[in-house]
Amino acid sequence: MRVDKYLWCIRYFKTRSVATQACKKGVVRVNETVIKPSREVYPGDRIGVRKNQINYSFVVLDLPERRLGAKLVDIYRKDTTPKEAFDRSELLKYSKNYYRKKGIGRPTKKDRRDLDHFTDNEEE
Repeated sequence: MRVDKYLWCIRYFKTRSVATQACKKGVVRVNETVIKPSREVYPGDRIGVRKNQINYSFVVLDLPERRLGAKLVDIYRKDTTPKEAFDRSELLKYSKNYYRKKGIGRPTKKDRRDLDHFTDNEEE
């Protein structure tokens, strides 16, 4: 089975075309080598996927015949992602919240004027 189709079948990517693009960008590795989307995957292969700043890794146990339900995914892969990767993503969430609250968006004109006023007062 092609690696892009396999990643789509086990629900790592929402669509097959997104999985194909990820392979083309070099986000997906099979046995520690960057691969093309047409690369065949076999049971026992180690796959690494970088998604949302987390390096997921898993071992192929078997090849599904079609796209699976979320509950059946663990039959076809063994997740070997270290827990530290998820802990780092939690720290990234906190560091992002430090700068701006979620949903506020870009700085407004008023925010910019306040910054300009603040920096002008510092220089005097």
